[in-house]
Amino acid sequence: MDKVRIGVFGGSRGRVAIRQLIDIPECEVVAICDKYEPTLEKCRKVAAETNYPVDIKYFTSFDEFIEYDMDAVILANYAHEHAPFAIRCLRSGKHVMSECLTMSCMKEAVELIEAVEETGKIYAYAENYCYTKVRWEMRRLYRSGVLGELQYAEGEYLHDCSPIWPQITYGERDHWRNLMPSTFYCTHSIGPILYMTGLRPVQVVAFETPVTQNMHNLGSNSGTFCMEAITLNNGAIMKSVHYHIKTNRKSRYQLNGTLGGCEDMSGGQIGVYIEQPGHNGDGEHKVYSPEPLIAEAEASGHDGGDYYTTHYFVKSILGDKDALEKIVDVYQAVEMCMPGTLGLKSIAGGNIPIKCPNLRNKEERDAYRNDTACAFKEIAGDQYITNNLQGMPEIPDSVFEEVKRKWQNGIGG
Repeated sequence: MDKVRIGVFGGSRGRVAIRQLIDIPECEVVAICDKYEPTLEKCRKVAAETNYPVDIKYFTSFDEFIEYDMDAVILANYAHEHAPFAIRCLRSGKHVMSECLTMSCMKEAVELIEAVEETGKIYAYAENYCYTKVRWEMRRLYRSGVLGELQYAEGEYLHDCSPIWPQITYGERDHWRNLMPSTFYCTHSIGPILYMTGLRPVQVVAFETPVTQNMHNLGSNSGTFCMEAITLNNGAIMKSVHYHIKTNRKSRYQLNGTLGGCEDMSGGQIGVYIEQPGHNGDGEHKVYSPEPLIAEAEASGHDGGDYYTTHYFVKSILGDKDALEKIVDVYQAVEMCMPGTLGLKSIAGGNIPIKCPNLRNKEERDAYRNDTACAFKEIAGDQYITNNLQGMPEIPDSVFEEVKRKWQNGIGG
């Protein structure tokens, strides 16, 4: 194909895609779908402002959108609904890049993996936190062997969303952000560590703090902050922490191996300690700013991450072997999400250890083929687990009415 024809399901991400993909000559945005007409109007405005050279088609119906002539779809719809739409797109012959998160339950994980295997289409997970220049350097160092075998890792995603809650939940009681458990949005903290090391989770124990009053007043009854203690398949231990914490730093990552360690420091710097084998305690310390893989990426969002996810997705569709190695494939995507999905069971059971299966092995899938346990009622059915594990009072309608008013008036939390 001369160019990859891309459709975007989700208008807010559609605006980003227009601005971002206009500079990638191998692709073009040909269709955008969103249920909310004013969001589509903003996409039209961006296309006009950037003199986008393609006649983009706009849809409010996904059923009509998926029938349009396109090679690939970027999924940016509600985060708890990515897997079923990804499966529909794959089975209709389209490649898929999914925004966070991968799936809502283990049943969806099995079905998503099998849809990719059966169709042979590209599935890429847009975990943009994997791709900053510092985290890529951490990946390079670990995979070169100079740090030895991983023993311990930390991943942090500390994002207090309360100031923008009205603008991202719209006053909807059933918005996924209000329904999600504290464990759900976990791949910004877990994903980079798994991507750096190539390891996978085999067990998770999860913990959460009670919902804070300010989040309760904005419509959420989920635990405010979550920590997962994860055992990896080489025996290493990882600590993942994420969500509404008030701090001056959003993310941090650390790897400690048998020969040394490295850390994602502030200001685009990496701190590294490396010993030579047999030289215990006699190693080299250094701090430096690594170069980006692609200089043009530095201008894009999430410290360059937004550029790399789309760039490698397009290149992989075109058969670029380097890009195929650099995308987050469906197996990695599921493994990044799994500790959050199963972490809810851990908390509900009193912080008990929960096994993380290896879904790369077909023999392990059957046990999870009907596992719908999650905090989204329409998905979970009779396996529903509430996100209100602390027993907070029901949130009155007046709260959501006030949040909706703030959203409509452009007011924060």
